[in-house]
Amino acid sequence: MVTNWLSIIGVAVEAVNAMSLLTDQAAVVTGGSSGIGRGIALEFARQGADVVVADVREEPKEEGDPTHEVIEAETDREATFVECDVTAVADLEAAVEAAEEFGGIDVMVNNAGIWRPEEFLEVTEEEYEQLMDINTKGTYFGCQVAAERMVESGGGSIINLSSINGIFGNGGHPTYSVSKGGIALLTYSLAHGLGGEGIRVNAIHPGAINTNIGPEDTEQTSDEQAAQLRQMIPLGRQGEPEDIAGAAVFLASDLAGYVTGESLVVDGGWTSWR
Repeated sequence: MVTNWLSIIGVAVEAVNAMSLLTDQAAVVTGGSSGIGRGIALEFARQGADVVVADVREEPKEEGDPTHEVIEAETDREATFVECDVTAVADLEAAVEAAEEFGGIDVMVNNAGIWRPEEFLEVTEEEYEQLMDINTKGTYFGCQVAAERMVESGGGSIINLSSINGIFGNGGHPTYSVSKGGIALLTYSLAHGLGGEGIRVNAIHPGAINTNIGPEDTEQTSDEQAAQLRQMIPLGRQGEPEDIAGAAVFLASDLAGYVTGESLVVDGGWTSWR
């Protein structure tokens, strides 16, 4: 009897392609309309999750349809948009409550954040508070409201978006570095405090990712600056939202069932030789 290996391989490939790492999970992604958040929300849906897209704006900063509409059009999963200002705890509670439509929150991704270049001696109190409120306070209470539901349901996964600037300081944006360093330590603290409740808490530290996170009036990177940046990255390119999305899927899935209190650096090797 001659074995039809091509047929067997084809069946195996189809089986692998059919596997979903987040089947029937319900996820909330703050800042999910654009950039890294959009990438994470879309990949979560492709991996079988229903998604609550929580953001201050429904339309993406990039061109294209709203994230929740893309999910429902291109996957077999459900998605909804919730207007959410992460500096308001009530808005975070509403986003987590919206996940009840999908069976209750399993994964919380605290992604919403802002960045801006600044001169330390010129930073105002108002500028400092705005950045800290969105980046650090928003993540803190995003963790809190999600954890409350996860304790009731018996566990879950919380993923916080920090930055490589949460590992080493950067004189060009010190307030951002402070906010992201705070997120890293919050992650470690909560991993310790919530582990007994079956809740895993991890952080992702992106490097130079191709998004529109800066203010609208931020000067665009020139071709020369982009080339210099690539020279600093061992993999020779800027990251894309999809690169962060893959890391988030891993941390949200059972593949990371024994992973908590970790900082996963996704930067193309940038920090490895600093």
